[in-house]
Amino acid sequence: MHYNKGMTFLEQLELTIQDHNSLLCIGLDTDVAKIPQHLQLEQDSVYLFNKAIIDATSELVCAYKINIAFYSAYGEYGLNSLLQTVSYIKDTYEHIPVILDAKRGDIRETSEKYANEAFDVIGADAVTVNPYMGFDSVEPFLKRRNKGVIFLARTSNPGALDFEELLIEGTPLYSKVTQKVAEWHKEYKNCLLVVGATAPKQLEEIRKIAPDMVFLIPGIGAQGGDLGATLKAGLRADKAGLLINSSRSIIYASNEGDFAQKAMEKAQELRDQINTFRI
Repeated sequence: MHYNKGMTFLEQLELTIQDHNSLLCIGLDTDVAKIPQHLQLEQDSVYLFNKAIIDATSELVCAYKINIAFYSAYGEYGLNSLLQTVSYIKDTYEHIPVILDAKRGDIRETSEKYANEAFDVIGADAVTVNPYMGFDSVEPFLKRRNKGVIFLARTSNPGALDFEELLIEGTPLYSKVTQKVAEWHKEYKNCLLVVGATAPKQLEEIRKIAPDMVFLIPGIGAQGGDLGATLKAGLRADKAGLLINSSRSIIYASNEGDFAQKAMEKAQELRDQINTFRI
């Protein structure tokens, strides 16, 4: 199977998973204050840092995820860094999909603009969305059938307990979300779910509801999610179907001149740990 530009996001993702033998997704959530000091002196410091990380880890990942807040917080400079980073991946490693972590979702007209932002301006292959406002708020994303739409289901943060586990007629809200997204996926065939590694029991329940879907898994590494429990609960029958995201523990593996090498070593270690559960 060979990459071509007519592939959907999910087709591109599955191809890269196979070619790289990897379920690892690296989050390029770059904080200027945390990158090596010698790069902080450069005009394009964030982009140069990202480029080095990408070059060092490109053969170890199935996707890169970029949280827009780490870029928009720096205004025009940050947004330029974001555009440069996405363009570099597209120009140099076009087979590796890019996920924009933006958690969008609003009235239809506004979501149309958010879809334009993510897919037409930034050039992402997939975007995270918040399903709270219902179908009309996410349809502008869904109708981009070649793109990925990644719905929040059961997130990794402590505050997930405030709403996501509330019972509705005896069923947790995250289960209701999963059921609805699974219905949309049957029609649009471009839906994924965000399920945190900090909640393996809930992950197991969500996998039963959506046995064939792909889940983006935050919470491994700095947030303390258990890798083994996550993989046991979430892998599909074909030993795939998960994107294990790690950001800080990989990209900040070193604050010295060897930062890219250390990031590669950390990425390879995590990729290989994941694969021990896929045999």
